[in-house]
Amino acid sequence: MNFEPYPFEKLNILLKDITPNDKYEPSTLTIGEPQFETPHFIQEALYNSVAQLRKYPKTAGEDELIAAQIEFVSKRFNVNLSDKEIIPTFGTREVLFNFPQFFLFDKKEPTIAFTNPFYQIYEGAAIASKAKTIHLNLTQENAFKPEIDEEKLSSCHLVILNFPNNPTSSTLSLEELSHWVKLALKYDFVLLNDECYSEIYTSTPIPSLLEASIYAGNKTFKNILVINSISKRSSAPGLRSGFIAGDETILREYIKYRTYLGCASPLPLQSAAAAAWRDEKHVQVARDIYKKNFEAAYEILGAQIPEATFYLWLSVPNALEFTKKLYKEYNVKVLPGEYLGRDDKNGFNPGKDFIRIALVEDTKKIKSALERIKECLS
Repeated sequence: MNFEPYPFEKLNILLKDITPNDKYEPSTLTIGEPQFETPHFIQEALYNSVAQLRKYPKTAGEDELIAAQIEFVSKRFNVNLSDKEIIPTFGTREVLFNFPQFFLFDKKEPTIAFTNPFYQIYEGAAIASKAKTIHLNLTQENAFKPEIDEEKLSSCHLVILNFPNNPTSSTLSLEELSHWVKLALKYDFVLLNDECYSEIYTSTPIPSLLEASIYAGNKTFKNILVINSISKRSSAPGLRSGFIAGDETILREYIKYRTYLGCASPLPLQSAAAAAWRDEKHVQVARDIYKKNFEAAYEILGAQIPEATFYLWLSVPNALEFTKKLYKEYNVKVLPGEYLGRDDKNGFNPGKDFIRIALVEDTKKIKSALERIKECLS
């Protein structure tokens, strides 16, 4: 298998010979990892359940965690799932890598489509599955929403969307998502939406593909799956708690496959995750911080405040050179957008001339970094 280096590895190579200006405090705004303490009630739930380490966890997840995740989906999206329509997972990265391999294993000429630019695990899964890849380009001209080419989609077995989107911060409405549901039914492909940023919204709650499926009349979620995680919403990426939910028929076979993976979450992590999934107050605290960070970006850079995520997708001239200059002269690290995308057949990379800025620090630190970015731009 020939995997591309991860974007952060490419960034390290780009900056390896540069000595940053030590006049400034280092600011790393590259990775989507919240730089806030995990709420104490989650830590306490973990501490109080440590004794459970003496037991093996079930692949299917413990009843406590399943119930908490079903409750989250019900309260947040007004969608009532059965325990056969959801599987707790060890975060979502492992699902995004192994589910395509499971699903595409016996497909003739397997074909997968996903948004471009993208979270690189999608590409890794396609490579591991020996699948043909179709890129759904996200550009400024299409408001960073996936273009629909029905001829190409008709050949797909699996389509992965990612809305709210990393890295562009774009969103899809309930109507737009429901149109994708209808396409999945029309051309009989499985549609999976990566919804890990659904809870980091700035004003109005973002719809789920599960809601859109019901809205489109597909109440059994045929061909429809979503994944979600507490990593962003709870500042707890180390808990590795996520889920995959939707089409019961697909999940029934997928859970059998998962018994061989050995990636069941340890019981103390599941107990702490259950507490996190059930609480909403701490998520609102995080949302308020990210909203203030976006407001600062608007004030300092004139950047439009997106509806969701904590990413700023900023257009800059020559992103690679700008990234190097920003690090050398202002001690700020950002991620060049072209590292998150791939060239199409015409040599066009939709991430080129953009940088991704992760607004994951407190607002005071973010303002300092944004002021330096503004100075570098000028």
